[in-house]
Amino acid sequence: MRTRTPLGTGTVAALALSGLVATPAVAAEHPVINEFSADVDSTDTGLEYVELLGAPGTDLSDHRIVIVEGDSNTNQGRVIRVDPAPALDASGRGLLQYPLNGIQNGSASILLVQGPATNGQVVDADRDGTIDDGVGFTVVDAVGVTDADAGDLGYGTVLARGFDGSSATVGGASRMPEGTDTDAPGDWVRNAFNGAGVRTGTPAVGEAWNTPGAANRVFEGDVEEPPVETCDAQPTAIGAVQGSGDATPLAGQTVTVRGTVTGDWQVGGFGGFTIQDAGDGDAATSDGIFVYAPQARDVTEGDLVQVTGTATEHYGMTQIANAAVADCGEGALPEPVALELPIADHEATESMLVTLPQTLSILEYFNYGRYGQVVVGTERQMQPTAVAAPGSAEAAAVREANAANRITIDDGRSSQNPDPAIHPGTLETFTLEHGFRGGDTITGITGVLDWRFDTWAVQPTDAGTYAAQNPRPAAPEIEGADLEVASFNVLNYFTTLGSRGAITAAELERQQAKIVAAITELDSAIVGLLEIENNDGAALDTLVQALNDAAPTADGAARWAGIDTGRLGTDEITTALIYQPALVAPEGAHAVLDSSVDARFDSTKNRPALAQSFRDLATDRILTVAVNHLKSKGSACEGDSGSPEQGNCNAVRTAAAAALADWLATDPTGADSEGSLIIGDLNAYDHEDPITTLEAAGYTDLLERHQGEEAYTYVFDGQLGYLDYGLADEGLLESVVGAAAWHANADEVSLIDYSMQFKQDAQDALFAADPYRASDHDAVVIGLSFEADEPEEPGLPGGGHPVFGDDHPVHGDQHPGRGFGNGKPGKGPHAS
Repeated sequence: MRTRTPLGTGTVAALALSGLVATPAVAAEHPVINEFSADVDSTDTGLEYVELLGAPGTDLSDHRIVIVEGDSNTNQGRVIRVDPAPALDASGRGLLQYPLNGIQNGSASILLVQGPATNGQVVDADRDGTIDDGVGFTVVDAVGVTDADAGDLGYGTVLARGFDGSSATVGGASRMPEGTDTDAPGDWVRNAFNGAGVRTGTPAVGEAWNTPGAANRVFEGDVEEPPVETCDAQPTAIGAVQGSGDATPLAGQTVTVRGTVTGDWQVGGFGGFTIQDAGDGDAATSDGIFVYAPQARDVTEGDLVQVTGTATEHYGMTQIANAAVADCGEGALPEPVALELPIADHEATESMLVTLPQTLSILEYFNYGRYGQVVVGTERQMQPTAVAAPGSAEAAAVREANAANRITIDDGRSSQNPDPAIHPGTLETFTLEHGFRGGDTITGITGVLDWRFDTWAVQPTDAGTYAAQNPRPAAPEIEGADLEVASFNVLNYFTTLGSRGAITAAELERQQAKIVAAITELDSAIVGLLEIENNDGAALDTLVQALNDAAPTADGAARWAGIDTGRLGTDEITTALIYQPALVAPEGAHAVLDSSVDARFDSTKNRPALAQSFRDLATDRILTVAVNHLKSKGSACEGDSGSPEQGNCNAVRTAAAAALADWLATDPTGADSEGSLIIGDLNAYDHEDPITTLEAAGYTDLLERHQGEEAYTYVFDGQLGYLDYGLADEGLLESVVGAAAWHANADEVSLIDYSMQFKQDAQDALFAADPYRASDHDAVVIGLSFEADEPEEPGLPGGGHPVFGDDHPVHGDQHPGRGFGNGKPGKGPHAS
């Protein structure tokens, strides 16, 4: 029988077993969780923290603060967050400040542990409310909160609803007297839920003030005037606190500094401000520092203040915590330091006022809607394997240059889904009329350089010059093409609500409107669809009907039709084909490549390939279109650890590509077509193994041929490349006159997409029923020009065509362009 640490009955037994204490502790001899705040009314901004208390000088370098899920769900009994324990200052206090929603609301427990712990680790496998034996760490102290839901668990001392006579769930609490640990709820006093102590207001009588980094206090009904701070002390130079290395040389010591406020971040989640002094004459030390003081008086840029607090490192950034702030009058803002990419040493200007004088391109905006961040660089950047062979010196050089020539522009807030969204160049409110796209530029942005969320970022204080260098394009029209084929990712178009796509009917309506607008503007004869719900054709039928409703024909005939395949494979998403019956007609039945046809094509990981032949009604020529969606790079495949540069499951995709080429060579539709066109999301950049495998089999990459190495359909980590393809075999290649990507999606921010999740109401309203950001992938358009079969001429045996002389006109030059389904003019004559 295994043994367990009996946290359900208290932490003292565990401490005794660990040798940390010998007897139950009052005014505990071991470090304790002395105060915490996990939930307050309104927004938790600046009010999620855990305070430790112990003997000054206690080494907590091998300790961690662990959050364990208590709600009755699939994560119950699992570690959901791990952070290093903060160092204790001269008073024995250590403060861990969390970003917004760092500690979940509801039922959860906070553990101070010694030893390793990992995020996602199961520590209570049988969910009996005790930590299992063999978890790899020793629990030093623990406190849990449970709400009213049945089946919820807490670990350590559990503060349930009503532990103190109140009916509300506990949002935070303080030990009273400080440091006591009798392992009973009576050690704790509920903190004021209104944030009093950090926010304005007062607790209810008998509740505790929120006092992160300061002595715990219970409100007895008399409001005490805070002590008046003065500017009399001799300050230490900020550079001495920062030091010349990555961390402060004065960690845990109480310091007094004086400087001018360069950035006010008291609202928005940072819970403090930055100050900068006149400097210490050492270029290796920064003259600015962040002051964490959520309970401090209001400050504004330009104020001269004196700060006394503890020098600490917070996730790698030097700061002064537990700060008392004195108003010393009006200061002088320093001249911002000009930083040019690449930056040799960020630490030397950490928390200083800087400006970025270069014209910088907007590279990455994945976190813009959620966190207000964009990444900028000296020029737009390519994925290394989009321009060079994996493993090559050229690819390594691209990777290194990309990393060196970028920096983040943040918005001075850590709150999620901020309102309003701030334009990163002008610092004005982002709107549909005042937005930005990837490739637009910002020059001269000014702000404070800091290290947060594992990245160097400028928190702006003054706008730069913004230039819209990448205007929205219309759908491509391929010159000389009489027939167009497109590949379009519909970003989880699901008619089943609450699955992978739209959550609500309103979201589905918005998503469908954008997809319909995009496909209608593309107006291609054949469109291969990716990421449509695999629900026996119901989603496809719904989309086709919406397309027909949006663009009815004059004679009432359906403009669009779909290939009826039923369910394809086992994935929730599938591939599909739609077409315009006025332009092309299916030739024979569709064909499907999956594991049953070729074991190399693993259809438990790749979506089955769908092939259909079509007859061009204008020329009577036949082509085969195969639409594909190969395994993503995101999750690992058993037996395929992938490639560091090509991602997970590279071998799975490469084997599928080889099988696909071989399968298409067998004419799987039996239509005896002119040739085959592979389209879709192959989840590989064009120098990676799956694509070079198809090229070795005789296929030509049409985007590379017609757009060059810098073609792209997707932005990942601020780097361009294409995962979406048109590849023609030798039989079809002579009929291809062009290929292009429509940059209506990859360059747009997700804030304007159909989803209404993770958005405030004002950001939900940033929606237009247009093609832009209908997906996260750009559509690919391939232009074809077929010559019509010549009629038989009389007098020639077998109807043969005479050999043309040099003076015979080229048929393509005489063939007029023709209109497409929406009545727009023809696209010009055939290419010869």
